[in-house]
Amino acid sequence: MKIDSLIERRKLRRKVQGIGAALLPYESDGRVAVDAFQRHLAATHRSGLMNAVNMDTGYVNYLSDAEKQDVLRWTREALGAGVPFVAGAYIENQSGDGTGDAAGDVVALYRREMERIAALGGFPILFQTARLHGKSAKEKAAAYRAICRGFPRVLAFELGPMFAPNGEIFDEETVRRLMDIPELVGMKHSSLDRMVELERLSLRDAHRPEFQIYTGNDLGINMIEYGSDYLLGLATFAPEKFAERDRLWETGDPGYYVVCDALQYLGNVAFRDPVPAYKHSAAVFLHLTGRIPTDLPHPQNPKRPTWEREILQDCARRLGLAEAEKRQHTGH
Repeated sequence: MKIDSLIERRKLRRKVQGIGAALLPYESDGRVAVDAFQRHLAATHRSGLMNAVNMDTGYVNYLSDAEKQDVLRWTREALGAGVPFVAGAYIENQSGDGTGDAAGDVVALYRREMERIAALGGFPILFQTARLHGKSAKEKAAAYRAICRGFPRVLAFELGPMFAPNGEIFDEETVRRLMDIPELVGMKHSSLDRMVELERLSLRDAHRPEFQIYTGNDLGINMIEYGSDYLLGLATFAPEKFAERDRLWETGDPGYYVVCDALQYLGNVAFRDPVPAYKHSAAVFLHLTGRIPTDLPHPQNPKRPTWEREILQDCARRLGLAEAEKRQHTGH
């Protein structure tokens, strides 16, 4: 795609839909910090962003079925009746029914997860599964069509393998076939590659204009300027600043660039290699700004170095959030 085409793609004054993938925080004794989790969900909703739970940011790959169900229940309690949210349908650590029908297992496992999400008023987003790696575009689309059938609203998830081994970046034929599934209303794209995402947007515009592409590029959050919405782990660090940025873009306020640059600086720091350790960065940031009780990640998640807090303090200062940290330590 030529640079002049990129410039022409910019969608000035567009209203953006933002979704924050919620971090699951922990107490010092290893229990989930439920009250802090629920407060953060409520604050994210008040800011104008939708919440997404049981995502990569919420350690879904480490959670048991019971723990995922707890998260869904805590989310509904925090948001109240009727408030929409997104939740991950993740099947990678589950076994099939033992019949040997791999395709049937995939459909049944996904639908079981989706029914639990829908029962509490959430919209499912389908994490990819290694069970479908190597299948043809036609086979993958057929599986997704069977998985989605009858659900009012489903999102797909295109996840780069740098995030998780079950992820893959689809070829264009697969994406086009997925866009033809009526229940599938959008896709989160997490390749961290702007050019691939721009190709997704061009295909969407030509093939199904109402289909939503949610950027998952925490290293390129200004993809909203080119027509992407977003579902970002980075948004859980400071949902109110993302909401502020989105309003500034919609109104054409040049202050957009100041907030966007500060958020991107945070994203570049938090999503450096190893990428999965960004969840520890999120815990450190939310703790230093007084939103969660500890900076502990899930015990199985990779950790950041001891100086992480120091560099994230600078990120908080650039976002105007350093005062929250100061109040936390002074009691004022």
